Amino acid sequence: MTGRRIVIINDVSVARGGATGLALMSAEDFARAGHHVTWICGDAGENPMFAERGIEVVALGGRRLLDQSGLKTLATGLRNTAARDMVARFVADHGTPETVYHVHGWAQILSPDLFAGLAPVAARTFIHAHDMFLACPNGVYMDYRRGEPCGRVPLSLDCLTTQCDKRNYGHKLWRVLRTSALRRHLGDGTAWAGILVLHPEMVSRLTRAGYRADAIRVVRNPAIPFSATRIRAEDNRALVYVGRLEPDKGVLALAEAARRTGVPLTLVGDGPLRPALEALGGDITITGWTERDRIGAHVATARALVMPSRHPEPFALVIAEAAASGLPVLVSDTALMSAEVVQHGLGFAFDPADPARFDAALTRMMSLPDEDVRRMSEAGFGGAVRLGLERSAWIEALLGEYDRVPTAPHLTAAAR
Repeated sequence: MTGRRIVIINDVSVARGGATGLALMSAEDFARAGHHVTWICGDAGENPMFAERGIEVVALGGRRLLDQSGLKTLATGLRNTAARDMVARFVADHGTPETVYHVHGWAQILSPDLFAGLAPVAARTFIHAHDMFLACPNGVYMDYRRGEPCGRVPLSLDCLTTQCDKRNYGHKLWRVLRTSALRRHLGDGTAWAGILVLHPEMVSRLTRAGYRADAIRVVRNPAIPFSATRIRAEDNRALVYVGRLEPDKGVLALAEAARRTGVPLTLVGDGPLRPALEALGGDITITGWTERDRIGAHVATARALVMPSRHPEPFALVIAEAAASGLPVLVSDTALMSAEVVQHGLGFAFDPADPARFDAALTRMMSLPDEDVRRMSEAGFGGAVRLGLERSAWIEALLGEYDRVPTAPHLTAAAR
């Protein structure tokens, strides 16, 4: 099927990976396939890819909350009425009964009020849950004060009276207000075309918050290997990390474990922890931020990739990308993918909060017989086990979801 009208809605227009990167990938592939694509965003919409691919842009010209300060920012984060009105005008003036709307990111600029503007077309609007902000005020079901995953019911009395935020309780309460506003718009999710989640384990976390299971659909992220040929992990004697260098990702604990165990480590990425990591010493190489097509060169000399996040990662894309490249993975046992990694023989899971177990995991991988490492490598690269979808399969899965949406030719312009 070609010629569908698809409106993609996202806070920003330029990405270094993550949810925005996936949204841009879908826009590019949809346009290439002949669909009419519109990109609605909170920033200025300045991405040259849009003009290259003939993608229509509707831009608010705003700035991310993190780039602003003051009480006005707090209010805008709860209710960005300009974003609401921009979307509502587009729906009324340019929407058609066949148009499908797909929201990827809303928390940085657009705010929960975005969904008020989309309410007339809720039945044709998909909401992509790239994280847990649809349910949990802090976005990851993590009690940062205790340093452990959270099992509370979002917005319950227990949730409201617990200071779990990594900043302060005032920030937690602001996020509670934002989540409450969001839930007023979304309800139990059944009025909308679907909530798309990245992994089956996300379903129970959304239903815990009050969304209905029949409103949730699983569409795993695309995982593009770092290398077109199998990385011969069994020949290598170093570990690698790919991602942001920030506290949530557990990268400092990884560097400390590598220094204690004497394991060479390459950190592919950049972030606020870089000075502390550089001062740590040991056999650690930091590449800085790296274009995706150059990551393969850095991971080709690794025996395994380590993903040490302490919070429950909904879909750690780097795990799927590494495994598909032939790299075994050492993954935090809080990651929703960890059970699959162990079950399919792609690597090991470990407790990143326990230094002794962290050290043991690194030592185990480095001392594992080369033949066992090769079997792990081949299991991931061979394709029999895929933690993520191929890019084309992901696009087809999204189009398949869009095909479920009923059209309503009788709708008037005001109800589009």
